[in-house]
Amino acid sequence: MPFSFELLLVILLALIFEFINGGQSSGNIVATMISSRAFPPRLALSMTVLAEFAAPFVFGTRVAKTIGDGIVEAHALTLKVLIACLLGSILWNAFNWLFGIPNSSTHSLVGGLLGSILVASGTSLIQFAGLSGVLLALFLSPFISFLTGFLILRFIYFLVRNASPKVNEFFRQAQLVTAMALAFSYGANDAQKTMGLITLGLVISGALKEFAVPTWVILISISSTALGTLLGGWRSIRTLGGKFYKIYPVHSFSAQLTSGLVSLVASVAGFPVSTSQVVSSAIIGIGASERWSKVRWGVAGEIITTWLFTIPASAALSAGIYLALNHFL
Repeated sequence: MPFSFELLLVILLALIFEFINGGQSSGNIVATMISSRAFPPRLALSMTVLAEFAAPFVFGTRVAKTIGDGIVEAHALTLKVLIACLLGSILWNAFNWLFGIPNSSTHSLVGGLLGSILVASGTSLIQFAGLSGVLLALFLSPFISFLTGFLILRFIYFLVRNASPKVNEFFRQAQLVTAMALAFSYGANDAQKTMGLITLGLVISGALKEFAVPTWVILISISSTALGTLLGGWRSIRTLGGKFYKIYPVHSFSAQLTSGLVSLVASVAGFPVSTSQVVSSAIIGIGASERWSKVRWGVAGEIITTWLFTIPASAALSAGIYLALNHFL
């Protein structure tokens, strides 16, 4: 069946959302690698793009299914709900991207979806079992990442307690492996949220009879991610790469190892998590592990405050946009 204007608009908005998401998350993935001078920026970003492309084909699309089919009753929604959700999420993400704040795109997407659904249909279309699992994963993952980073740095320092300064070269080179693992985890988790929304739009419009992510949806979504990764993210790179504390190769290696482990485990389990939350929490946990006063807690507090406001802010934006669409259209 031919695609309607509303469905094409959903696809376009989803790709714009993913472009911004890729721009933000490129900073999350490569910030510590660039800050520690392990690799030059363009090489780091290029390696990240290759790993992001491969991840959905290696790890599958379980997270996309959770976002598109595990939170709401897909067949009872309208495309107008998705349009309002995406517009609200894009506006909130663009605001944070403009000011270089490592915002959680996952939070904004979940908030936008909830806000537009609540004003459109109330709570009847929400699958509360799936929603509670998503919210639990979103709010627990930063604490898990903080604790894991804290313990991993302590363990690494124990292992290299008698090593010479040359061990820093190992940590610099080993970031090639840990950064690729983190980029794989991004492609297996964060990038799949757009795939889930586009597929949800296809189901709502009747273009698909059941929820199954088509290959072309994977390709256009991950292409948008890659374009955002290559062109954006420099402000977030500066925030994550230097404002918490002075980052050395051992910190970067530990942060990437921690973030990759937490994100990959969540992806295999089908739980969406926020890369910005996981990476930022790992960096803070690693700094606190070395010395509590090492972390610039004021910057950390600003980012945490933004996380707390993201879901209600994007929900309010999407709800207002849905009401405006109903009024003028």
